[in-house]
This record gives sequence, C-alpha cells and structure tokens, in this order.
Amino acid sequence: MTTIERATLGAGVDRVDGAQKASGTAPYPGDVTYPGLVHAALVRSTIAAGHITGFDTSGAEAVPGVIAVVTTDTAPRIERGPDTGLWRQPPPPLQRREIVHHGQYVAMVVADTFEQASEAARLVDVDYAPADAVLALDDPRAVTVEDPYGSDHTRGDSAAGLAAADAVVDAEYTTPDETNNPMGLFTTVAAWDGERLTVHDSTQWPDATRAALAAAFGVPETGVRVLAPFVGGAFGAGLRVWPHVILAAMAARVVGRPVKLVLTRPQMFTGIGHRPATVQRIRIGARRDGTLTAIEHESVQTAAVDDDNIAEPVTTVSAVGYDCPNVTTRDRLCRLNIPVPTSMRGPGDAQGHFALECALDELAYALGIDPLELRLRNYTGEHPQLRLPWSSKALRECYELGAERFGWWNRDPAPRSTRRGDTLVGYGMAGVSFFWFQQPCDARATIDREGRAYVSSAATDIGTGTYTVMTQLGAERLGLRVDQVRMGLGDTDLPAAPMQGGSGMTASLGSAIHAAGRNLIQAFLDLVADDIASPLRGLTAADVVAVDGRLQRRDDPSSGESYREILERHDLPELTADGSAVPAKPEELGMAPAGPFAARFAEVHVDADLGRIRVARLVSVVDAGRILNRKTAHSQIIGGAVGGIGMALLEETVTDPATGRVVNATFGDYLIAVNADVPDLDVSFVGEPDRFNPVGVKGVGEIGLVGVAPAIANAVFHATGRRIRGLPLTLDKLL
Repeated sequence: MTTIERATLGAGVDRVDGAQKASGTAPYPGDVTYPGLVHAALVRSTIAAGHITGFDTSGAEAVPGVIAVVTTDTAPRIERGPDTGLWRQPPPPLQRREIVHHGQYVAMVVADTFEQASEAARLVDVDYAPADAVLALDDPRAVTVEDPYGSDHTRGDSAAGLAAADAVVDAEYTTPDETNNPMGLFTTVAAWDGERLTVHDSTQWPDATRAALAAAFGVPETGVRVLAPFVGGAFGAGLRVWPHVILAAMAARVVGRPVKLVLTRPQMFTGIGHRPATVQRIRIGARRDGTLTAIEHESVQTAAVDDDNIAEPVTTVSAVGYDCPNVTTRDRLCRLNIPVPTSMRGPGDAQGHFALECALDELAYALGIDPLELRLRNYTGEHPQLRLPWSSKALRECYELGAERFGWWNRDPAPRSTRRGDTLVGYGMAGVSFFWFQQPCDARATIDREGRAYVSSAATDIGTGTYTVMTQLGAERLGLRVDQVRMGLGDTDLPAAPMQGGSGMTASLGSAIHAAGRNLIQAFLDLVADDIASPLRGLTAADVVAVDGRLQRRDDPSSGESYREILERHDLPELTADGSAVPAKPEELGMAPAGPFAARFAEVHVDADLGRIRVARLVSVVDAGRILNRKTAHSQIIGGAVGGIGMALLEETVTDPATGRVVNATFGDYLIAVNADVPDLDVSFVGEPDRFNPVGVKGVGEIGLVGVAPAIANAVFHATGRRIRGLPLTLDKLL
C-alpha cells in the first residue's frame, strides 16, 4: 500500500474554520432557529430505583405559554433504534413507569419560551414507589457480567510465570466515575414537514442518529436529515443517540411545530454518559534482570442496570503493551442503578494504563531497576497477540527523546530524595499504547470550472480540526491550494461516514478522500481518453500528478493541462467522483495495525506539610504516524494532557450513596483543570507514516490524555515515598 508524499501535509496551516468560530458565525445546533420554534424542558426522576405511581401536571399546564406536557403515560409509542456494530441504542424514552437511575427522564414540557418550559417542568409533580437501589460495586445484589466484550485474553501460563518471578507486585488500583463535560450544552432542534424530519444535533455520528430517529418514528432513513456541521465539544458523549434527541423529535411531532431542546449542565451529568469507575487488580512478575514473566490484569467497571454502551475493555492494554510470555486479562461489568456510562476521551485505555503503568513503576522499584529501563527491556516490536510486525511503531524513540528533553537520567531515583525548601520534588514516567481504530467511510470530491474543489462527507468535526486537515488532504490529493478547497461535513445528505471517535476519523475519512481524489483524477482522464486535443489522452491516474490545478504527465511535467481547460473544452460546469475506503485486514497486509504510541514524563511539586500536589512539567513525545497539520496535532496533545492532569488530580463524579443523585453536577462543584493547574506542556512528534492506510496517519485525539495520570502518580511516589493507587490524587491521601 503506497502512502501519499505531499509537501503541504504536515504544515501548520491555520484552522480553515477559525474565522467563523472567532466571529461567532459558525452554526452550532444551539444557534439554529425556525419560524414558530418552541422549546422543550425535561423532568427527571428524583429516585434511583422503583416505579412511578402517578403524575399531577396541573401546575405545569397552568404556566402561561405551555403547549403540552408529555409523560410516560401520554407519550406516543416509539421503537428502539437499531444497534450499531459497536453498541445498542438506549431504551426509548418515556415508554415505561419503571425507574432505573436517578435523573431518568419521566416527563417533558413544551412551551413558547425556554423560561416558560423550564418553570413548568419544575411544577410537574411525580409520585413514586421507591425501591432499594444498587449503587456500589461491592453491593452483593449487583449483577456481574463476565467477559462482556469477548476480549478476555490468555497466553501462556500466568500462574507459572508468577511463580517463576523473582519479584511480584500484587496491587489494586481504582479510578472513579468522570463526566465528559464538553463546553457546549448538548442541543437538539427538530422540525417535521409531513413525514420528513430535519434534526440539528450535537452528535459525533450523524448517520447513526438518522438511523435511530427513523426507527423510533417508523419513517424511512431517506426521510430523515441530520445536520451537525459544528459541535461544541463532546469527548465521546456525542457518539450515542441519547434519549433527549428522540424526545425533541417526539415533542415536535406532538405539537406540530419545530422544537429546540437544550440540556442543562446538571442534565449533562446524567443524560449523556460518563467514564465508568473501575476497580483493577494487577499481579505482575519479573526476573532480577527485569524480564517480565507474567501479567494478570482484572477489572470490574460500573454499568447501568438495563443498558449497555460501547465495548470498552480496560485490561487489553496489558495484553498488547509489553513483551511478556504469560498474560491473562479479564474484564467484568457490574450492573448498578446509575446513568449509563459511555466513551470518554481515551476510553478503557485511560483507566487500564493507570493500573498497568503504576504497577510497572512499583515493580521497577522492587527490582532496583530504573522505570524507563524496565520498559525498554520489555519492549515489543511485534503485536504480542497477532505475532505480526506493527504497521509502525516508534515508542522506543518516544522514550529516548522524552528522556532527553526531560532530563530523566539526571534525577536521583530514591523516593523523597529531592527537596526545594518546603517542596518535595518528584519525577515519574509512563509508556502509552492506544488501540487502533478505523471504520469504512465514503467521501465525494468535485472540481468546477473555476478550478475550485468541494470535498464532502457526513462526518463531523467536534473541534479536533477535521475541517482543516481534510481540506489540506483534499488540496494535496488534487494539486490545489488550501484556499481553493472547501470542505463539507456534518450532513447525512452527504456520503456516509463513521463516528468521530476512537481516534479513527483521520484514517477513515482521510482514506476515503484519498480514494475520491484518485477517482476524480481518473474521471478527468476518462473524459479526455479520446480527446485528440488533450496531451493526457489515453493516460491513467498512475501516469499523472496533480500540481497547481493541473494534471501533468509523470514522465514529462511540461505536458499536461488544467482542470479548467478540460471542463471548458467539454462544456461541463463541474466533475464529481465518489470514493470509499474499507480498512484492510492484518492478514492481508502481513502486519498488525498500530494505534499511536507515546511516552510521558512528569515533574510534580508536593507541599511537604499540606500535601498539595502541583504539576510543574509534563513532556509528551508521540508517535502518531504522519502528522497532517502540526498546529492542530500539537493542540490535540495539549488538550489531552490538560484532561490527563484533571484525571490525575481533580476529576471525580460523586454520587450520593443513599439516593443515587450526582451531587457535584455543576462546573462549580465538578473540578476540572484550569490555567492555574497547567504548566507549560512540552510536545514532540516522532515516527514515520503508518503503513496500514494510504494517508499514513494513526490519530492524535486521545493519545494526549492516556498515560498522563500514571506518570503523575509515579512522580508523586518519587516525591513523597507514598504510593497512591486510587484516582484522583488528592491531598487527603497523602496526609
């Protein structure tokens, strides 16, 4: 498989949508309006388990401007959306009286204004028959699901490997519930025109939203259009078709007018998922020289009582991260009366790496071997499960460059050995491997008589820079300047695209645009195949290169002609071609598809008296294959690192163990990293273009976060001599 070689790719091009965002003209779902638009507000359950015994809606109905109050008793019957290849859709909302978590939607109010709808929603009285909720992982009533993802792995004999080890670490690590909390409140605007439905939504997957809405309301998918050209962040929360999306369309159908539904911040904590908590046990053994003999990694993570989201195994990192002959991994789900968890930046791997990389640090100290040296001694150049060479891997270079930039080898390795006045100083590191993900994708490319291109797909840009890098890619493939290419995204009327998630969009959509560009060039050559006036007559796409808006012969660059000349001579306004990309299978290429790799190095300062932890330095070196745009890639790693600092020190979604209510469901109470928590962040890229897709990319959306928390935790141990095995790393755990 060839990889494109273009000068423009990699350049730090400014965001093509930057001016729209800075000027406030980018159309987010919350900005959409229609003539006659009305507003919906939701009523949530105040118990975590039980059932509804009755409603009193008279107070709500008396509020001026109220058009309709819809409850579980009066809601139209709707169907559950179709399952995707990755997860089931949520149960349809307002279809039952049973309550399975605090914050479950039980009613909806539609009114002329947002304020009227919100006031009326507070006046809906709901009577309940509560039941005892199951809210804790250690509750004996909780139902446990074994190997829920079919990902449990065994190779060799881990028990024998542990018995043969000279040193063994056996420890439990915990990570809490965390909430995605994008800046933009999730919004859905729905408008019916007869049996045709148009929806503007905060989604990372417009095509899945269209399919779910069509199934819910019994209309063909061709009768549903979903628009999401701009999304105000998501971090995984927009991957699913959540109940509020269905309810907005239901409300619009009930009242016969367009409806806007904007979630409140507290509703964002219960209505669009969260990162699930985990309890992990790792047993890891090695010989005196540091050679790993065995890894056993078990995890239990929280799940909803009756709803499963995307498969996110936590322990897979231990199966593929290092060269170890004896490995056993085991994932389990524990069903609780909680809102359904979902993907959150670095799903599964973020939690799994915390346990694995902290356990390796403990093992390094037990053996008296430098933590970085221990990882280098167990480096694997092939996929440990598939036994195939990686399509690319520069993790060793990540370690080497990171150690150099950080000054790792200059540290005193002894815990609590470095002090500056009242401040304890610590240094820690972690290795990172993130899973590979790529999905089938379609794209379309058009060139008009002005020599300008329009490239499009139904994919979204949630702020990651997709508009920009795909514009660059389209320009390079077609031999145009960036300002000659316009990118269309976020519309189900465009060619089908997968979800914007799993760090797979750049490879998926990039490969489809690569194919569309190739097909469009061939379409121009087909047009002149019998044209005696064309110097390109009889050539194929392999015989030409696209440069400066023209196609020219590879063997004679002076011989060629422009797109404009071809279209004008054939009296055509434009020419269009579609392209599709389907990921190859490892056995077809004789290689294992590689996700991105990285190394993290952290310096922390800990107040010796108060236990307050501050991150002073964070160095990230990343192998993400070909970097299409160094500005946007650098920005992604910076953003991920900030999220990793939050995961390490601050973030925890706290649920009242008595009621199941999320007690810190505001930005005033849920702590996230802010400027004062974030030091200067050092980011570097290494590696070569990946060989598993024609664009050579591996994705940078999540690798920036994964591994930050264990690097900081390991630095805290080095600073204090205290090993904290549960996130977040708060000062009370040091006192």
